Amino acid sequence: MTDRKEINRKESGHLAFLSVLFIAGGILLNIGGAQLASFLKLPIYFDSLGTILISAIGGFLPGVIVGFFSNLINGLSNPTNAYYAVLNELIALIVAYYASRGYFHSFPKAMLLVFPLSLVGGALGSILTYFINGFGIGDGISSSLAMTIMSEGRFGVFLSQLSSDMLYDIADKAIIIFIAYFILKLLPENTKKKMQVQGWRQTPLGEEEQKLAQKSTNSPVSLRSKILMMIGIATLFIATVTTGICFTLYRRATVQEHTQMGQGAARLVETVIDGDRVNEYMELGEAAEGYQDVERQLEQIRSSSDEILYVYVYKILEDGCHVVFDLDTEDLQGNPPGDVIEFDEGFEPYLDDLLAGKPIEPVVTDEKFGWLLTMYEPIKDRAGVTQAYACVDISMVQVTLNEISFLTKVAALFFGFFIMIVSIGLWMAEYNLILPINTMAIAANQFACQTEASREESVEHFRDLGIHTGDEIENLYESFEMTIEETVRYIADIQEQSLVINKMQNGLILVLADMVESRDKCTGDHVRKTAAYCRIILEELRKEGLFTDQLTDAYINDVVNSAPLHDIGKIKVSDAILNKPGKLTDEEFEEMKKHTLAGNEIIQQAMELVSSDTGYLKEAKNLATYHHEKWNGTGYPMGLKGDEIPLSARVMAVADVFDALVSQRSYKKPFTFEKAIEIIEEGSGSHFDPQVAGAFLKVKEQARVIAETFMGDAGGLGQTALMPKIREAEPA
Repeated sequence: MTDRKEINRKESGHLAFLSVLFIAGGILLNIGGAQLASFLKLPIYFDSLGTILISAIGGFLPGVIVGFFSNLINGLSNPTNAYYAVLNELIALIVAYYASRGYFHSFPKAMLLVFPLSLVGGALGSILTYFINGFGIGDGISSSLAMTIMSEGRFGVFLSQLSSDMLYDIADKAIIIFIAYFILKLLPENTKKKMQVQGWRQTPLGEEEQKLAQKSTNSPVSLRSKILMMIGIATLFIATVTTGICFTLYRRATVQEHTQMGQGAARLVETVIDGDRVNEYMELGEAAEGYQDVERQLEQIRSSSDEILYVYVYKILEDGCHVVFDLDTEDLQGNPPGDVIEFDEGFEPYLDDLLAGKPIEPVVTDEKFGWLLTMYEPIKDRAGVTQAYACVDISMVQVTLNEISFLTKVAALFFGFFIMIVSIGLWMAEYNLILPINTMAIAANQFACQTEASREESVEHFRDLGIHTGDEIENLYESFEMTIEETVRYIADIQEQSLVINKMQNGLILVLADMVESRDKCTGDHVRKTAAYCRIILEELRKEGLFTDQLTDAYINDVVNSAPLHDIGKIKVSDAILNKPGKLTDEEFEEMKKHTLAGNEIIQQAMELVSSDTGYLKEAKNLATYHHEKWNGTGYPMGLKGDEIPLSARVMAVADVFDALVSQRSYKKPFTFEKAIEIIEEGSGSHFDPQVAGAFLKVKEQARVIAETFMGDAGGLGQTALMPKIREAEPA
């Protein structure tokens, strides 16, 4: 066992090294393909050839690893690439699934994969790009086509980006599938098998055996599903908490950054405005000296950042906000100096402080000018009295778009990690838990113990599993293997002891039968011969397809083994009656008939001493009680007829009468074999079950051999003279 495990471990190490090279080659193929397309300025991506090829050959895990790490490495030069790793992983899963179903065996079927792969790379990729870029068109190779589509006015930004990405991706995936198909066709089958990434922790299974082991479960929820749920729930919980914390921190930092930017801009505005001239600016407007210079400086402050939406100066009075400066924008014309604007509802909590000239905290409002983050900075005159407020509005819409973009990037990275973690977890569980456990279960269920050869073969099959997980599963396997070997030895010992017990039991039955027989000086080897006749009759019945539900090997053995007890009740019949040389009187015959009920009583007492349902005792009781019943109902002791009589007793009736006919008795000489057969034929349908009698007649030559074996010619089977008929009493 140790040598086998050592060999398996060396093979596992060798395969692991080849798997690493295989995966590294796929990563280089992805990176090289993307670089080549970029260098040649091709209108395709060409960054998933390695993923598709590796997934088609090695399965889902190497494909997922190749897709994930290819994008991470590409992300070193362009961080955006890292967010698309999840798409490459989904492509790997799709290709691995369809490759396992033979899609790469046919070119038309292989090309069918272009559509689902384009949905992932094109449609999902486009949606991802749309959210990352804040609901705008990206700057990739498809952006120019997207702009062209949008310029025609038929589609908006989203549909233009989606259409462009789908067109490019269909072309990209069609070329890659075409190349991958012919590479797979050129590779020899044994090479592709060597390139498959497998993690066997046991003797490798064949394809059919592996499918059986993967599906072997009696539970509606398999171990694979439970592991997937456990990994998924744990990963989702961690990711949700982590993403929530990251998003909260990002949002706080973003709002703080924009607040600081707005406050800084407001302070710059405050430094530009002369507080002593606020009323002059408000009353004269552009006519006031230096007004336009100040306005230009305010414009420079606003244009310093795309995040600054509005810059204006208000004097806050009881009747509203009096405009001092209000810059025009592309979408909105500013109010002229001196206009009075009503207070927004969002500022009502701050009106008292504003009227008092006090500074206030940044205010978030969503009124007629949109969703804004507003900073108010007091503008004071030389006396330190607040004359107006320098106001800067930061668009919260852009802040939200930035948050959505951030959340999309985090989610894309998370799902990329999630798919890879789940893939690795399932792959490891497959080879370290599911396959070893199910293989042991299948081997145990298929264990055959009918013969010594089948038991040894089953033990050897279990040894050949060679499970070497190096953990509790391996301990279980070794304990299981040891238990099976001990069980086989125990079964062999039990069978040997059972054989001895059976021989002893049969010997005791014969001894007991001989004790009864020795009281009847004319029965000879009657019990042995009737048992032999019973066997050939039962086997012929089975051969003819009769009583198939009943005539099992166990049943036939029970009948034959218990046949010597059919006259056990004669032990209670007096010697005078049992060995009387002449005809019995009616009273004596009635006493003789009681041996059937006496036999029933004796066997019943024996059965009560045995706790289990012993088949041979049950049949011994049937034989002892009913072997003198007749098919037409004129027999004794119960007068049963037809199928009411147990089959074993119907068989014994033929065997018992035949042996009585051909045997020497104190009251008669033996009949010839031919005459005995004639009497059996005459009794078919009246005395005997016609099917049982018919079966006996078909094996009559075997019956002749049995009779001659025990009696020889001395029994008279060769005589032709007619013998006196059997006395009126039933045969003994």
